[in-house]
Amino acid sequence: MKKALITGVTGQDGSYLSEFLLEKEYEVHGIIRRSSVDRRERIAHLEGHPHFHLHYGDMMDSMSLMAIVSSVRPDEIYNLAAQSHVQVSFEVPEFTADIDAVGVLRILEAVRISGLGDTCKIYQASTSELFGKVEEIPQRETTPFHPYSPYAVAKQYGYWIVKEYREAYNMYCCSGILFNHESERRGETFVTRKITLAAARIAQEKQDKLILGNLSSKRDWGYAKDYVECMWLMLQQKTPDDFVIATGEQHTVREFCELAFRYAGIQLKFVGEGVKETAIDKKTGKTVIEVSPDFYRPTDVVDLLGDPGKAKSLLGWNPTKTSFEKLVKIMVEYDMDQVSVEK
Repeated sequence: MKKALITGVTGQDGSYLSEFLLEKEYEVHGIIRRSSVDRRERIAHLEGHPHFHLHYGDMMDSMSLMAIVSSVRPDEIYNLAAQSHVQVSFEVPEFTADIDAVGVLRILEAVRISGLGDTCKIYQASTSELFGKVEEIPQRETTPFHPYSPYAVAKQYGYWIVKEYREAYNMYCCSGILFNHESERRGETFVTRKITLAAARIAQEKQDKLILGNLSSKRDWGYAKDYVECMWLMLQQKTPDDFVIATGEQHTVREFCELAFRYAGIQLKFVGEGVKETAIDKKTGKTVIEVSPDFYRPTDVVDLLGDPGKAKSLLGWNPTKTSFEKLVKIMVEYDMDQVSVEK
């Protein structure tokens, strides 16, 4: 039975990956931070599974990581832990760097010093935010990086230190440059979940309006449950390599809103431009979406579109297994059910 160690196991990707690996008959170990507030709702259904184990540790604590890696001696490590909110990275840049940059180094060193450099394969969760102020469309593995936030800069260090350990120590480590991937398990502060929750609450008269930033920002959105399969596929290859993981389709925040509200039973009409743009419920005439400059980033990435060609041809991965429309529908239906039982 193969052993996998997952950092960020309580997150969206960590929970889906845990389910996926357990189905593959792995022994799955996850690292969680000690907290007085329980944040394990996404993996609560897995606790008690005979092959699912949790360990206390922290990406800022190299000693805890070393102890866990030495004890578990995993065949595969999936480093998903991160301060992953781009807007928040402007407010806590040092913390973001410590987790998203130096944290990657701590994992690599834990593997190397534990004597697992020749046997343990490492997946690093990289990001499309590396492309930032994009220099070509679509973005592929050869596209130059131009990070445009503290989060992206920290992730760029993570990308390059993985590449360095692969070349300097001949370790099997690789980065998945994942474009935006969403699900019903997405955190409520992320724009897609913020939209689907608001659509559900407004439809059920539990919220008046939704405040957003740049509605014209374009993203390549996929389903997280599909993307974790690609993480696993990357570690099953003979030689390590880095891959862009994306759908190859692009949609604006405005399109996401229009579709989400439609699935919630509300037809939208957009009027105005920029910070004066609003969306009106066609049936009631009420303004249900407004734009605020408070939600604009100091430097905003507006045009992300990935080319999944390499992953399709070399990994045999299907990037559009779940369509954009199906993804939004899944999220809205889940949130409609959640909101219906809210008090």
